[in-house]
Amino acid sequence: MEDKKRVYGWSVVAASWLAVFCLFGYRATFSILKVPMSANMGWSQAEVTLGYSFMMMCYAIAAFFSGLILDKWGAKLVYLVGAVFGAAGFYVTAQVHTLYAYYAAYGILAGVATGMLWVTSTVSVRKWYVGKSYATMWGFAFAGGPMAQVVMSLFVKSSLSSAQGDAWRGAMELLGVLVLLCLLLAAFLAKKSPEGYGLKPFGEIPQAPGAAAPRVWSLRQAYGSYPIWGAILTFLTSMLAEFLIWTQVVSYWTADLGMTLSNATYLYVIIGVVGIFSMPGMGIVADKVVQRSSCESMGRKKMLIFGPLVGATACLLLILQGSQSIVLGFLSCVLFAIYWAIVPGGVVGYLGAVYGRATLGKIWGLGTMIVMGIGPFIGPLVGGYMKDTTGSYYYSIVFALGAFVVSSMFGASLPLSMEKHEARLRAQEAATA
Repeated sequence: MEDKKRVYGWSVVAASWLAVFCLFGYRATFSILKVPMSANMGWSQAEVTLGYSFMMMCYAIAAFFSGLILDKWGAKLVYLVGAVFGAAGFYVTAQVHTLYAYYAAYGILAGVATGMLWVTSTVSVRKWYVGKSYATMWGFAFAGGPMAQVVMSLFVKSSLSSAQGDAWRGAMELLGVLVLLCLLLAAFLAKKSPEGYGLKPFGEIPQAPGAAAPRVWSLRQAYGSYPIWGAILTFLTSMLAEFLIWTQVVSYWTADLGMTLSNATYLYVIIGVVGIFSMPGMGIVADKVVQRSSCESMGRKKMLIFGPLVGATACLLLILQGSQSIVLGFLSCVLFAIYWAIVPGGVVGYLGAVYGRATLGKIWGLGTMIVMGIGPFIGPLVGGYMKDTTGSYYYSIVFALGAFVVSSMFGASLPLSMEKHEARLRAQEAATA
């Protein structure tokens, strides 16, 4: 039975790795594909980028529904839906000849596909691994993200080596086939919750003092409490900073510091390369912190205070970096990779420790819709506005530093349990009985 449990657990992690690989593959390849697409179709960069914005909007909406499907029918169905829409997102986009067809194909199809993947991958790992095991195993799964940044980016660059102006179409068709195969394999590997096999999750440790037995939460009950909103604000403020950095840092290096585009690109790739190792590495660290804390929620809270401060330190190094200081740029990229390995999975770990696993899918699905519907849009927008008004990317980096600090402050405000809220709910239930 233990061998079966171990195989099932690793199968869930492998399925999540594939899902994250495809999710971040969409993000990593867009920045490369949009240039030849714009040139070939005669669309402006703003028009092409708007397709990505539509994708993120659909991503946010689909994320909520993916959580509902996950809790009710399991990860297999979600990954199958993701496989169909993910393949169509690339393949159908490769056939478009008008701007609005592009918006419908890439914005809607790719948006639904990517929205199916984030909540499902994080929550399915959390359902199998809790306490002293969650962050380590999620780190292995999340390594699919930086791996996609490296592998799929190089794959697309190679595919675009053709002199043909529409080479981007062939690249997208191949990406569609790759995503289909990966997500079909993910659906095959995905498992139900451990209770569905008569098993218990790995790594259980004592709950926070005063915590009641896990309950099945309605969205109204969960969102009537502070922990979910504190976690959303922690994640949202980090996302504002993160997406600003992802979209502005190469321009900061080239326009403000005078680096060549080639050197700036190689420097940026360091985040992905380091991330392949920092994801599992920082997961091990996070689980060690949990084991040395009084309860899991305390350990996750500590990491949600620490993680954004790492991002803030990375921004400070960017601010201090001069045109010749490649070392500070390198160190900032390493720190961004460490931050990236802590916060996104850490938020789910904290929520799982506080709300339990039974209805975590729909709780975090709605949270993801809120965060991803705001952060990826507002962060780059603020960065672009500051550049336009000041003539420099410097102030965008300062804004990101401040957002990371605020994120850490929200992390420090997170309670360890639902004791007070559950006592109020029990009183209400008794009064209506």
